[in-house]
Amino acid sequence: MSGDKPAFDQVQLDRRRVAVGLAFLAAAGFAVVRTPRVTQDFLAGADLKDVIPDRIGDWRFQTASGLVIPPEDQLSRALYSQLLTRVYADGRDAPVMLLVAQSAKQTGVLQIHRPEACYPAGGYTLSPARPYQFPTPGGSLTDNFLSATNEVGSEHIIYWTRIGRHMPLSWADQRWSIAKDNFEGIIPDAVLARISVVHENADEALGIMVRFVRSLLSALSEKNRQLLVAQGPR
Repeated sequence: MSGDKPAFDQVQLDRRRVAVGLAFLAAAGFAVVRTPRVTQDFLAGADLKDVIPDRIGDWRFQTASGLVIPPEDQLSRALYSQLLTRVYADGRDAPVMLLVAQSAKQTGVLQIHRPEACYPAGGYTLSPARPYQFPTPGGSLTDNFLSATNEVGSEHIIYWTRIGRHMPLSWADQRWSIAKDNFEGIIPDAVLARISVVHENADEALGIMVRFVRSLLSALSEKNRQLLVAQGPR
């Protein structure tokens, strides 16, 4: 009987090897099936400057300069397909600054133009961000609201990100949204929208920005609105 033990052990070892091999094959097959294959692009080749109107309610496009943005580098060129910067004025309130950054194939995260990244680099001190929700055409929007302060004054900011059909608020939520779509075989596009106003009063600045965003979404067709605030089931 003792002479049969090595043969028995070899059979058990071979079975384990077969089981491990099958597990690896199954994992590889699953990875192939789940490899992102569908590219989702809400902009669909259009130009942001043609999608975002020069006239938004009472606001008129004034200039494309004056916004806080980091200098263009190789990383920003790799991450973003398009970047739109505009300053709008209505002749009564403080000017509104709009930044829209779009990535047609979002496999990483929108990071460069997040206020947490570019404002401190410009010498600003940021307040903690807090979520703020308000009604918009066709639904509601929850964004992040914060203030950036330097020795000159304060710039108040609201911003949000859209990744595919997700509207993540945090950095971690962004990564999860991308992972979820990739798992479902989708390479999502992504947009970061940032609106800001220089004002001595944060509440008044917030009111101006909310009115501007609602006017902006009202000025867009339903298709173009989905570029900024995609909602509804896939």
